[in-house]
Amino acid sequence: MSIAAASRTPARVAVMGAGSWGTAFALVVCDAGNQVTLWARRPELADKINFEHCNTDYFPDLRLPESLRAVSDPQEAMQEADCVVLAVPSQSLRDNLRQWQIPETAIVVSLAKGIELGSGLRMSEVVAEAGDISPDRIVAVTGPNLAREIAERQPSASVVASVSPATAEAFQAVCHTARFRAYTNTDVIGCELAGATKNVIALAVGMAIGLGLGANATASVITRGLAEITRLGVVLGADPYTFSGLAGLGDLVATCSSPLSRNRHFGEELGRGRTVAEITASTRQVAEGVKSCASITELAAKHHVELPIVENVAAVIAGELTPAEMITALMSRSAKPERY
Repeated sequence: MSIAAASRTPARVAVMGAGSWGTAFALVVCDAGNQVTLWARRPELADKINFEHCNTDYFPDLRLPESLRAVSDPQEAMQEADCVVLAVPSQSLRDNLRQWQIPETAIVVSLAKGIELGSGLRMSEVVAEAGDISPDRIVAVTGPNLAREIAERQPSASVVASVSPATAEAFQAVCHTARFRAYTNTDVIGCELAGATKNVIALAVGMAIGLGLGANATASVITRGLAEITRLGVVLGADPYTFSGLAGLGDLVATCSSPLSRNRHFGEELGRGRTVAEITASTRQVAEGVKSCASITELAAKHHVELPIVENVAAVIAGELTPAEMITALMSRSAKPERY
């Protein structure tokens, strides 16, 4: 792998996906001085980005850097790329990787936060398996990454995780800016599990808010949610300290606290009485926790780890419980020590 090529300025970066997070991250790597190509599935959106410097689907009021080039051909986007950033939803990542030819020396970066349905694999594992990519070429970017705030260049910090410290440091140099502070981490398991599971906890927090519950309830869900994330992560080999950092607590707080969070918003709408189908049909944004709650529940069951909040959210998404019944079920559990 050409770590030196990725570390140079400018690096050639392909961002595969022009949704809100892909577009915001493309702006970050442009600001870091790189040569950036953004792949948009629709040619008309690529034209808007190229000629009007605006993503009208997600950020109609924000001007994108004139240096950002958009294309609708995925192979053209990745041609001679030093870094390929995957910004497609977690459950469609495998299908896309099967169709794409990623340059053999490129660092491959996952922005998706999810656990694949059926396989129970984390996103870096999907990249390795479906893309035939060596793990030491793979990076996961995670943390408190609310796309709108990052696109507005509000100060933010995130984690660049890879099993290879050299790869993590190389990509850190590609995306570190005065407004986007990147920290390296080698605990890919912990970083990815935290990023996936916090989406489900945010759904629960949103349901509590939609039901009209207050700060005591939401703080309790966030705190017990962190306990569940840590419990699963440690059993799967993660470093427990990861969960008190940006990828763990930082991402959990941002996702559960902000109205900009897709998962919290989805949960709020459920709490107000709308159905999963109604909410899904009304937005182009993907709330990753809606799909991942089932795969995380299966992963936990496989390893005999108890995740009551995640399990109950999955039951609501499956139509087996209402949000109010979920709250009752969680509050009716037997009393026990805080750590058990």
